[in-house]
Amino acid sequence: MCGADFPHESKTDPCTPDTPELDIGRRGFVAGAGLAGLLALSPISQAFAATGKRRIAFRHLHTGETLAIDYWRGGGFDNGSLTQLNRFLRDWRTDQVTRIDPKLIDTLWTLRRLADSDAPFEVISAFRSPKTNAKLASQGRGVARRSYHMRGMAIDVRLPDRELRGLRRLALSMKAGGVGYYPRDGFLHIDTGQVRSWGG
Repeated sequence: MCGADFPHESKTDPCTPDTPELDIGRRGFVAGAGLAGLLALSPISQAFAATGKRRIAFRHLHTGETLAIDYWRGGGFDNGSLTQLNRFLRDWRTDQVTRIDPKLIDTLWTLRRLADSDAPFEVISAFRSPKTNAKLASQGRGVARRSYHMRGMAIDVRLPDRELRGLRRLALSMKAGGVGYYPRDGFLHIDTGQVRSWGG
C-alpha cells in the first residue's frame, strides 16, 4: 500500500508505474490541461476569479497538526505558504522535510472544490523519506520502492464529510495523475505521476 500506515495492507505495488515516466514538462502540461478543463466547466472558475486566492486545509492524523492556508495569491504560488506546506507534509516518522510538488496541492484544491466540501483533508501519509520507505518495504508492508511519496509527489488522504467512492470518481475524472482506492482503510492515494488508477 502506498501509505503503509494502516494494519490491513495491499501486497501490490501500484504507487510507481512499470512504464517509463513522462518528463516533467509533459507531465505538468497533461495535469494542467486536465485541471484547467474541469475548472472552466465548473463554478469554481467564477469563484476563483472573484477572490484570486486558492485555500487548502489539512488535518494530519498522525501528528494532530492542522493547517489552513492560501497557497496561491495574485496569480501564482505563494512561496512562503509552500514552505509551510512542505513542513506540514513532512515525513512524520523522521521529521524530514522535502519540497512538495505544487501541482499536488493544486490537484487537492480542485478535488475539494469539485466535491463541494469545506472540510479539511485528513492526511494519512505525504512525504516519506528514503530511509522510512526502505524500512517499510523491508517489513513487507506493500510499499513501492520507487514511491512517489519519496519525491513529494504523492499523498494519502480522505475528506471526512464525503463518501470515498464518490471522491474517487471525481479524482479519476480529473485525469491529473495516479489515483489509488483503499476503501478498507478509508483513503485515496493521489499523485502527480502518470495518469493511472488501481483498487476498488
